[in-house]
Amino acid sequence: QVQLVESGGGLVQAGGSLGLSCAASRSIFSFNAMGWYRQAPGKQRDVVAVVTSGGSTNYADSVKGRFTISRDNAKNTVYLQMNSLKPEDTGTYYCKATERWTDYWGKGTLVTVSS
Repeated sequence: QVQLVESGGGLVQAGGSLGLSCAASRSIFSFNAMGWYRQAPGKQRDVVAVVTSGGSTNYADSVKGRFTISRDNAKNTVYLQMNSLKPEDTGTYYCKATERWTDYWGKGTLVTVSS
């Protein structure tokens, strides 16, 4: 088992920046992948960005060039730097960790981008 705790959400104006953090309760070294997912009100949860244990990254087309995901194994933390935010980036951001065939989710942090 592992607990994931997201932080860093808040209210920001369009064009602004926010940095999210996801802290794990134990080492993330063995996690195959860690990612950030977003769920807007009334919509399904969609992937935003993923980083693998080897450091490879993938992004949703809508955030490419604006968001950056990174992981720090020494701190058991994954980050999401969000720049040039748009109102459509509004939603609850969830952290997910995958270890072998098991997925773990955090409880989410709310990001609101005002126009």
